Amino acid sequence: MTATHDHAQVIAPPPLLTAAALLAGLGLRWLWPLPLWPWSRAWIPAMVCFVVALVLAGPAVARFALARTSVLPHRPTSALVTSGPFRLTRNPLYLSLGLLLTGTAFALNSMALLAVVIPWEVVMRYGVIAREERYLERKFGEDYRVYCRRVRRWL
Repeated sequence: MTATHDHAQVIAPPPLLTAAALLAGLGLRWLWPLPLWPWSRAWIPAMVCFVVALVLAGPAVARFALARTSVLPHRPTSALVTSGPFRLTRNPLYLSLGLLLTGTAFALNSMALLAVVIPWEVVMRYGVIAREERYLERKFGEDYRVYCRRVRRWL
């Protein structure tokens, strides 16, 4: 693997994909203002999503820092991180982004915004995660394969 190709070659930065999904969802919400539910306590599931996202993302970023490897998928990975939230899911940061998107749909009580979560997940799965998985398997070989057998992609 040459230095210029020593990264996952994802289709776009995951936060950018999430922001695009959010904007698409807000546009759909404007066109299709259908609420998720008729009650006013939509903030409860929204807060659960936001808190779980922070509980996963904070320690995940810290684990990357401790391993002295980049959290950015367009930069080389120097270590396979398998501790902290990575014991529960191989993708705690992407799970956090999905929870933030879902929590925002709940907070805005928007069926349209919630509807973009599924296409976002498909784009993340095939445009980001699959590329990262191939990269990590090339880079870390059997260690990564063992990790994949032990820990699920999402939960």
